[in-house]
Amino acid sequence: MKRILILLSGALLLASCGTKSASNAENVPFATGSEVIRIEPLSWWTDMKTDLQLMVKGDNISEYEVSFDTPAIKVKGTHPGDNPNYVFIDVEIGPKAVPGTYYLVFKKGEDTFKAPYVINGRREGSADRESFTTADLIYLIMPDRFANGDPANDNAFSGNVYDDGSARAYKVPTMPDRADREKPLYRHGGDLKGIIDHLDYIADLGATALWSTPLLLDNQEYESYHGYACCDYYHIDPRFGDNALYREMVSKAHDKGIKVIMDVVTNHCGTRHWWMDDAPFKDWYHVNEPYMQMNALFSVYMDPNAAKTDLDRQESGWFVPSMPDMNLDNPFVLKYFQQWAIWWIEYADLDGLRVDTYPYNEPEPMSRWCAAVREEYPAMNIVGECWDNNIAQLAYWQTGAGNKNGFDSNLPSIMDFPLRDAMIGAMCEENVNWSEGMTRVYSVLAQDFAYADLSHMMTFFANHDHPRTGDIMNRDPRKMKMLYAMLATIRGIPQLYYGDEMMFLEREGFGNDGSKRIDFPGGWEGDKYDLFTAEGREAAGLSFAELHDYAKALFNWRKTAKVIHDGKTLHFLSRHNEYNRNITENTYGYFRYNDTDAVYVFINNESVDKNIPWSHYSEFVSGPVKGRDVVTGSAIVLSDDTVVPAKSALVVEFKR
Repeated sequence: MKRILILLSGALLLASCGTKSASNAENVPFATGSEVIRIEPLSWWTDMKTDLQLMVKGDNISEYEVSFDTPAIKVKGTHPGDNPNYVFIDVEIGPKAVPGTYYLVFKKGEDTFKAPYVINGRREGSADRESFTTADLIYLIMPDRFANGDPANDNAFSGNVYDDGSARAYKVPTMPDRADREKPLYRHGGDLKGIIDHLDYIADLGATALWSTPLLLDNQEYESYHGYACCDYYHIDPRFGDNALYREMVSKAHDKGIKVIMDVVTNHCGTRHWWMDDAPFKDWYHVNEPYMQMNALFSVYMDPNAAKTDLDRQESGWFVPSMPDMNLDNPFVLKYFQQWAIWWIEYADLDGLRVDTYPYNEPEPMSRWCAAVREEYPAMNIVGECWDNNIAQLAYWQTGAGNKNGFDSNLPSIMDFPLRDAMIGAMCEENVNWSEGMTRVYSVLAQDFAYADLSHMMTFFANHDHPRTGDIMNRDPRKMKMLYAMLATIRGIPQLYYGDEMMFLEREGFGNDGSKRIDFPGGWEGDKYDLFTAEGREAAGLSFAELHDYAKALFNWRKTAKVIHDGKTLHFLSRHNEYNRNITENTYGYFRYNDTDAVYVFINNESVDKNIPWSHYSEFVSGPVKGRDVVTGSAIVLSDDTVVPAKSALVVEFKR
C-alpha cells in the first residue's frame, strides 16, 4: 500500500506542475559558474510559434548529453559549435508544458549537473498585438540625455546582481566609461527612471509612441552613451536600470497611451561583447584582418553590374573599428537574432521595432529575420533605417516592392530620408529657382509611386544622427513651425526628435555627435530651467513656450484626424513669380482628404505675406470654404483673400 501511495503522489505532482520526469533532477547538483556560463534566450513561453534553439556556453559543454527533467519539454537535437565551449540545443515545448522553472540536465559519464530554465505563460492575445501606424506620432529620445531619474546608477560597478527575467543571477561587468556631463562624449546619467518620470510630458505633447535609442549594455571604453555597440543582447545597461525596470517602463507607457518601439542592431555588436574572445563559430562574425571598412554602397544589392568585391565589402566590412560585423549567413547567428527580437517583444510587451543600419545586413538573411518576427506577431511593424537619398534605391527595401531581381525584404516600413532632406533643404533657401525651395518637397512626394506602401513610410526632419534642426534653421522659430506643420500633415508615420519641439541647439564649443545630443534641461537636479514644465518653459524664454505649444496643438489635433492617418494627397506646384518666370514662389499648397473631410495646408516660406491661390484649386474645391484653423481653433474662411504671413504655415480642416 505504501508503494502505491508513493506512485500516486508522484503522478499527481507530475500532472500539476509538469516539472518532474523519469530522469529525476532533484539529486543532480547545480552547475558551477564555469560549467554553465550562459543560456540564451534567458527564458521562453508556452504556445509560441517560433521553434526554440538554446545557445549554452560552458567549459567543453558540447561534450555533454543534454535533456530536460520533464517529458513535456524535449531536446530534439544538439549542434556543437566550432568552439567546444558552446552547444546549440533544439527544444520542443509540448502542449502539456505549464509555466514553471525546469532544469536542463547535462551528463558525461559520471559527471552530471543541471541548470534552471524558466518557461513562462504567454500574455493573452500576445500574438495579435497591434503596432505603430499612421495614427501615431513617434517621439525619439536618447535615454542618456533625456532625464536622470536615479543618480545612484550613473556609474554601475561590477559584481552587482540585476534582475534579468531568468532563474540565473546576472552580475554586472566592469564599466570603464564613466559619467561626466561636462564632456559630450561621456555618459551623462539619463536612465529608465528618468523616462518613467516624464512619460506625462511625452503624452501631453501629443506623442503616442516612444522610440528610444538602444538601452542594452554598451560597455565600450569610450563613447558608450549612444548604445549602438552592444556588448550583451539580453541585458539592459545597468546605468539605465535593469530588465525588470525596462518592462515596468513599457507598462507605464502603455498606461499613458504610449506605444514603445525598441531600437535593435543586428548588423554589428561592440568589440567588448562577451563573445568576441570566445565565439561559438569561426565565422560567427566577419573576421576582419587586415581591417576592412564597409563601403556604404547600398546600390550593390540591386546593381546588375556590381563587382563582387564591392558586394563583399558592403556585406562583410565593419561599420567602424569598434563595431564588428555579424555574419547573418551563419544559420545559428540568424536564429540567435530572430529569437532575441521575439524574446524582447514577448518579455517587455513591445509594440514595434526599429532596425539600425538595415542595408548593412546581409539582405536574404535579414528578410528571413523580418519574416520570423512577423510570423510570431503578424501585425508587428518594423521600420528599417535605410539611409539612402535615392528614392528608387530606398523603395527597394520595402516589402512588396516588386524588385526585378525577386528580392523581398519582408520589411514593412522604411525611413523617408529623401523627404527629410527636401524639407530641410527647402527651409534653407530664398529666391528659389525652378527646382528649389518648397518645390523640393513637391518633387519628392511626386515620386510616391515608387513605394509599395505609403502608410509605412516614417517621416521626420531630424533624428539623433543629424545636426540640431534649430542650428540648421539659423535659430528661426518660424521655420520650425513650418516643419511641424508638414510633419503633422504629410502622409506616413511622423517621428519627432526630442527637444525639436522647442528648437534645442547644439552645445557650443565641441562640434561632435555628443554635443548635438544635448541634455534635456530639467532632467537633472540643479538644472537652471525645467523645460518639462510650462512654468520652466515660460521662465526660459518666450520661444520655448511658444514653439512647444504650437507643436502640442498640432500633434494633439493629429491624434484624432483620421483624414491625415488614412486620407489621400492632392498637391499643387508653386506658381512662377509674375515678374521673373525663372523664379518660383517659395510656397507649397496641398490637401489631405477623404470622402467627407479635408485638410488644407499652405506653407509660405517667402519673406513676405502671401494670399493663398484658392481659385487655383478649383479642380478640388470651388468658392470660399468655411473651416477651422487647427492650431488656434478659430473659424476661418478660405478664399483668394486669405493671407498667410511670411515664414508661416496655415493648417485648416473643413468638411467637403
